[in-house]
Amino acid sequence: MARIGVEQSLSNVESALQERGHEVVSLHQEQDAQGCDCCVTTGLDNNVMGMSDTATQGLVVEAEGLSAEEVCNEVEDRLHRKE
Repeated sequence: MARIGVEQSLSNVESALQERGHEVVSLHQEQDAQGCDCCVTTGLDNNVMGMSDTATQGLVVEAEGLSAEEVCNEVEDRLHRKE
């Protein structure tokens, strides 16, 4: 299964992804995202100035407004499209 980085505040998403068999890594710092196939963020850290540095080459899913189930479905859908 995939290695998924999840922001700390999304423990419900972390649990749901683990139940589906994914390896889940808690994202504390930018370097934690390295080696992840996909990262799930809250969406609260959007860059207001339009500048961004890429911490990972993997996919990023914003969990804002989505249930844990919806986030899992989005992650798996994007991973399948990437293959």
